[in-house]
Amino acid sequence: MADETSIKVSAATRDRLAALAIEQGTTIRRLVEELAEGRPTQAEYAERAEQARAELASVLGTVPSEEAEAKARGLLERLGARRDSAAA
Repeated sequence: MADETSIKVSAATRDRLAALAIEQGTTIRRLVEELAEGRPTQAEYAERAEQARAELASVLGTVPSEEAEAKARGLLERLGARRDSAAA
């Protein structure tokens, strides 16, 4: 079996994780693993952004300005917020 460790959370958080796991037909362990696997670190975000800039440069011959990147980030954040509120 792989190396294992424990994490400490409040009883309320543990109970919520247990309820979520039951609803999804999985385990608390798997829920936490999916969270860790599914959310990039800041370094991974930066790496992805650099890859996107390189791809844009190769396709378009230029990279977007900082202003254009900021506008795109804002749009994506708004779209994500709309998606999250629609799911609620």
